[in-house]
Amino acid sequence: MLKYLLLLALGALLWWHWRKGRDGAVPPSETPRPVERMVRCAHCGVHLPESDALADGARHYCNAAHRDAARRAGG
Repeated sequence: MLKYLLLLALGALLWWHWRKGRDGAVPPSETPRPVERMVRCAHCGVHLPESDALADGARHYCNAAHRDAARRAGG
């Protein structure tokens, strides 16, 4: 009798674990975001996504203060 109770408990544990794994799965309709190019701030050197950077010619900056500081320094 104890053998059957252990098998039943093991089966319930496996079923619960299987159900838990399925609930956290990413639906197929959600696709991951594409990889974005990273650029380096010309003032401080921090790397950030190109879409978040401020472009000034060929240079990129992480914020307006760094862009303005580079303009005041003459470059």
